[in-house]
Amino acid sequence: MDTSKGISMIMLGVADPAASAAFYRDTAGFAIHHQSAEFAFLGAGAVTLVLSGPLGTARTPRAGAMELILPAESVEASRSALESRGARFVNATHEVMRGKWAATFADPDGHWLTLFGPK
Repeated sequence: MDTSKGISMIMLGVADPAASAAFYRDTAGFAIHHQSAEFAFLGAGAVTLVLSGPLGTARTPRAGAMELILPAESVEASRSALESRGARFVNATHEVMRGKWAATFADPDGHWLTLFGPK
């Protein structure tokens, strides 16, 4: 196994792949590259985010100790845009380190996505 090339995909177990794909496309702004009844493959830069129905039914609870960090040019502006599309934030925008801010929202299965960058 050649791990020097990095991670190619991250798979999240979800209850309803179609509903989760709609959330990631319509609310979070990801592009869907391929979708079937059980999976959705989303563009996420150098990594593909895969939403998996089979993984979602294989494990309980679905949302584990993981979080997707999304770069933002402005955390506040991105938060406002996401809230207007229905995103539910789980915390207030806060400074994580000098000049770097974060705000976290949840997908339909409770997975956390965190905006990270300048306020």
